[in-house]
Amino acid sequence: MKNEMNVKANQEGFTLIELVVVIVILGILAVTAAPKFIDLQGDAKGATLQGVKAALETANAGVHAKSLIKGNNLVVKASNPTITLNGVTVEIGSGWALATVDNVTDILDISADDFDRVVGSSNNLVISPKLDTAKTAAEALTAECYVQYIESTNSNTKPEITAVVTKC
Repeated sequence: MKNEMNVKANQEGFTLIELVVVIVILGILAVTAAPKFIDLQGDAKGATLQGVKAALETANAGVHAKSLIKGNNLVVKASNPTITLNGVTVEIGSGWALATVDNVTDILDISADDFDRVVGSSNNLVISPKLDTAKTAAEALTAECYVQYIESTNSNTKPEITAVVTKC
């Protein structure tokens, strides 16, 4: 009988208080780490838009180079000049690609399934990730998750291409 009592006295384990403390610590760690992992979708959208911006800048540099070779760099958009880049016809003005949905769609080969392309005005194009609701240019700009392409007004100035990824 004495041996049985010694065995019970020597058995050790976690007390209820120790288990509660461990659970509380794990809860605190989860609460502080969870927001970082929850926003991965926003980070992915922002990175994608940065990629769209870079691709648009690179493609536009190719359009401008071809335009210079063809001698269209001083031709204004009213005369509807075009060049062919990788089998795609691109409308140009002052040697740069015009801010039309067709131009940007063809140059970048982006899908309407993934992006909303909204023309803000005759020289301004806004590209944003697909959202749940259709949006106007003003709504896309308010969302602060877009790439904006503003046409160049002369051959010596590049088009303004900006990526705003504040609220992606």
